Amino acid sequence: MKRIFLSPPHMSKNEVTLVGEAFSSNYIAPLGPQVDAFEKAFVEYTGIDHCLALSSGTAAMHLALEHLGVEPGDEVFVSTFTFIGSVSPITFLGAKPVFIDSDRTSWNMDPGLLHEALESCKKHGKFPKAVVPTDVYGQCANYRRIFNICERYDVPVIIDAAEAMGAWYRGGENSTGSKEKNNWVHAGKSAEFSVFSFNGNKIITTSGGGMLASDDKDFIEHARFLSQQARDPFPHYEHSEIGYNYRMSNILAAIGCGQLMVLDDRVKRKREIFNYYKNALGNIPGIEFMPEASYNKSSRWLTVILITPGEFGSDCEQVRLALEEENIESRPVWKPMHLQPVFNPQITPVPSPGATGQTQITTDSSGKKKYPCRVVGGDVAEDLFTRGLCLPSGTAMTNSDLNRIIDIVLQCHRS
Repeated sequence: MKRIFLSPPHMSKNEVTLVGEAFSSNYIAPLGPQVDAFEKAFVEYTGIDHCLALSSGTAAMHLALEHLGVEPGDEVFVSTFTFIGSVSPITFLGAKPVFIDSDRTSWNMDPGLLHEALESCKKHGKFPKAVVPTDVYGQCANYRRIFNICERYDVPVIIDAAEAMGAWYRGGENSTGSKEKNNWVHAGKSAEFSVFSFNGNKIITTSGGGMLASDDKDFIEHARFLSQQARDPFPHYEHSEIGYNYRMSNILAAIGCGQLMVLDDRVKRKREIFNYYKNALGNIPGIEFMPEASYNKSSRWLTVILITPGEFGSDCEQVRLALEEENIESRPVWKPMHLQPVFNPQITPVPSPGATGQTQITTDSSGKKKYPCRVVGGDVAEDLFTRGLCLPSGTAMTNSDLNRIIDIVLQCHRS
C-alpha cells in the first residue's frame, strides 16, 4: 500500500513556472524580485502591514525577541503546548521560559493563567520581556483577551502563528480599538510581532523558511537589518551590531509565491478533511475532536483527536502503531515543553527588579545541558499529550485514503 504521510507538501502548477523565472533572472541567492513579491503578497493576504521573509520561523522568533531586548536574567512567557521552535530562541538569548498551560476551549495559552502569572510578576516588581502564545494546529489563540491582559502590564505580545497560515480570528483588536474590531482578521494581526513557518509539513511550504510580520515598520526594518548580518550602509563591510544570516533565498520565495496563490483552496480542503473524519468518527465512544473556538476559524492544519482508552478500547499509541503497520503516518500531539528533558522546571519566585544574569544551567548525568524554566499550570497540556493523536491531513489525499485510515481506527475500537 502506498505511504500516507501526515502532512506532505502539495504543489500547484504555479511553483515550477515561478522558480523557472527566478533561475532565468539569475537571482538564485538570498534576496531578489521573488522575495520582494512574496513579502508583498503576504502583506496583501494577511493584512499585516510589514513582512520580512526569512530562513525559518525559528529565525523570525529569534529576531523578534532580539529586537525586544531579551537578555540574560529576563523571563519570556510562552505556551507549553507548542513546538520547541517557539522556545529555543529564548534560550539563545540566555533568558528563562515560563511555560503557560492551555485552556480547553482552544488548546492554546490560557488567558486566565496568563493574567494570574502577570499579577504575580506585578507583586514582585519584574515583568516578562514578552508573551508568546502559539496558534496550535491552525487555531488562533484568544487574541482579544491576551492583548487586553498584556496591555495592562505593558508587556509586548509575539504571536507564534507558525501553524496558522490561513486561520482567522473575529475581533482581534487590542483594547484601544481598531477598524478590525468586529471583523475577521488573519492569524497574527495586531501583535507586536507575529511569526509564520513554511516548513515542508505546513499548509503552504517553501520547503523551509519563515516570515516575520508586524504593523510597526520600524520593528521590521530593524529586524531586516539584523537578518542581513547587520551590515551598516557603507561601500565596505562595516558592522555596529551583531547580525545573522537569516534571509530567505529568492528560489524559496518563488515557491512561496506559488503556494500563496492556492492557500484558500488548501484551507478549504483541510477543513473538508476534518469534517470527513468527524462525520465518520465523531460519535465513536472515547473519541473527541479538537474544538474550534467561537471567535476562531481554524485552518485545520492537522486534524487532531483525543482518545480515552477506557471508552474507546485502545490508546493513542496502539492506534498510531496500527496505522503505521499499514504504512500510514500519524503522530502524537506536541509534548509539553515543561516535560521536555532539556528543561529543568524550578519552583522559584519571579525574579526581583534587581536580579541580573542567567539562571544556572545544569547538566544531567550524561553531560547534556538542562535549561531552567518555570511552569504555570500544566495539567491540560499533559492530558492533551496523553490522549492526543494527529491524523493524516494532507490536502492531496483522496476520500479513499481517508476511508482507509478511518477503517483502521474503527478496527482499533472494535478490537
